[in-house]
Amino acid sequence: MKSFIVRKSLAVAAVALALSASRVSAQEKPASFDTPAGAALAAMKARADELHVSGAAIVAYAEGESVASWSSRMLVVGSMTKAPSGTEKGSNLLAIAYSKAAEMAATLKDSGSGVRPPYTGEVGWQGGVVGRGRTGILIAAFSGGRGEDDVSISKAGLAVLAASL
Repeated sequence: MKSFIVRKSLAVAAVALALSASRVSAQEKPASFDTPAGAALAAMKARADELHVSGAAIVAYAEGESVASWSSRMLVVGSMTKAPSGTEKGSNLLAIAYSKAAEMAATLKDSGSGVRPPYTGEVGWQGGVVGRGRTGILIAAFSGGRGEDDVSISKAGLAVLAASL
C-alpha cells in the first residue's frame, strides 16, 4: 500500500511539473515577441511621424514556414479611422492594416503584390511587408497614408523585427 501511495505521489508530482513547465514556456513566447514588437511599433510610429501620416500599425510573428497562428500587436498612430469626406465613405484603418496582414499570411508576399487577385476580405493594397526571421515569418503592416508611405512605415517595423526574431 505504501509503495502504491509513493508511486501515485510521484506521478502527481510529474504531472504538476509538466504542467508548470508548459505554463512557463507558453508565457515565454509572448514575452519574447513583446519586446521586439514594441520596438518595431515605435519605429513605425517614428517613421509615420516623419512622413506626417496617421493610421494603424500592426506587427506579427508566426513560428515556422507557414502561418497557422501568430502573435501580434497593434498601435494607433494618431487615428484609427478616417471620417467620411465629400463623396468618400469613412475608413477603418485598423481593419485595412489587418486585411493587408491577412493577405500576406496567405501569400507570403508583400500586400498588393498582385501575385493573385485579392480574395474576399482582402483589399489588395500596398502597405504591408513580410519577411523571414530566424525561426518564422515576420509581418508588418500600416494603413493611413499613400501606399508608398505605408510601405516605408512597414519596412521600418520589419527591420526591427528581423534584427530580433
